[in-house]
Amino acid sequence: MQDILAYASSFATWSRGPAYAARLAGALDASLTGLYVSPSPLALAPTYETPELMTYVLEGIHELVESASAAAPAFVRWAGEHGAKKAAWQVAEGDLPSVLGHIGNWHDLLVLERTPVPEESAAELGRIALSVEIPCLIVPPEGTPSPTPECIAVAWNGSPEAIRAIHAARPLLARAGRVVVLSGTPRKALTEIDWKPQFDLDVYLRRHGVRAEERRLLASDEEAGQALLAAAAEVDAGLLVMGAYGRTRFSEWFFGGATRHVLSHADIPVVMRH
Repeated sequence: MQDILAYASSFATWSRGPAYAARLAGALDASLTGLYVSPSPLALAPTYETPELMTYVLEGIHELVESASAAAPAFVRWAGEHGAKKAAWQVAEGDLPSVLGHIGNWHDLLVLERTPVPEESAAELGRIALSVEIPCLIVPPEGTPSPTPECIAVAWNGSPEAIRAIHAARPLLARAGRVVVLSGTPRKALTEIDWKPQFDLDVYLRRHGVRAEERRLLASDEEAGQALLAAAAEVDAGLLVMGAYGRTRFSEWFFGGATRHVLSHADIPVVMRH
């Protein structure tokens, strides 16, 4: 994780998400990019409106982008005060998930924050997680979580999403004093490929210097999210690593599942990867 991206919903002040990202960048000696996204003019003014209204909207967007761009020195200074010694500031126009998906191409991790309105925030976070090709770290709306927690919980069911999430979180796992693998019901990937022997998570982690302990997690699909958060709390984990959308992405998002529950209710940071 050498390049961390933090989405900032404001350019006047910076909140929990960017602050956590700055502390994490400092701990990992990584570079931090703060990003503010202005809405696209086309999204604000339908094409059937008058030219005068379009001109007014375009001028307003132009002033907003100029003001946001001018915040660069202040953000770099603020990020440095929070630990990030290598920081930059970007401003873009467009649909938020599309912008994050594009700029994510040159970053290793996207840091987002959950708002205090769980369901609305979870829906937007889920939309973003489906649009980007990099891991997402979701910061809860309360508390001051450590960017390098002593204990990290890992959700494991053998799915490709879980493997990708663990692979992405390796730099954090290597720094933890304790890693606890929460092993649920194995989920076979929908593929014709059959590995022999099967992927061994413990061997993989040991190869990368991570010694983990395992705890069985017995819960139905409907209770998996709640069980994951309860088990993470029992081991006093300061971070949860999990794959997102372990079933078909459509069915899990719109009909419940562990991903949606964790996005809505986690009180610790969560690294997710779909």
